Formats: sequence, structure tokens, C-alpha cells
Amino acid sequence: MLTGRKEEIDYEVEAALAFHDDDAKATIATLLADHHHLRLQLALAESALSRGLVRGWRPSFDRD
Repeated sequence: MLTGRKEEIDYEVEAALAFHDDDAKATIATLLADHHHLRLQLALAESALSRGLVRGWRPSFDRD
């Protein structure tokens, strides 16, 4: 991982924790809720995309 990206992620982690008053469980719960919401949005987008529009590309639910 590049140093600049690591610093950016560290900052985002600190910001998320600060938003939840340093409550790690609340932070994780919010991130999991966001994760589930985004997976649902991805599933909806996948079902709405035309094969011709994206030339056979399909969204991926997993990281490569």
C-alpha cells in the first residue's frame, strides 16, 4: 500500500471513530450497515443494466 493512501485511510478511520465518539462497535455497525446498503444498490444496478449498454461488463460484488 502506498504511504499516501495509508495516511488517507488512517485519517478516515480516525474521522469515523470521532464521529461515533470513539465507540468502535458503533463505528463498525455503521460501516456494516453502509456495506449492506451498497451491496443492495449494486444488485439493483446490476439488474437494471442492459448488456448492450455496458458491453457485457457486470459489476463485481467481491474485491479482486
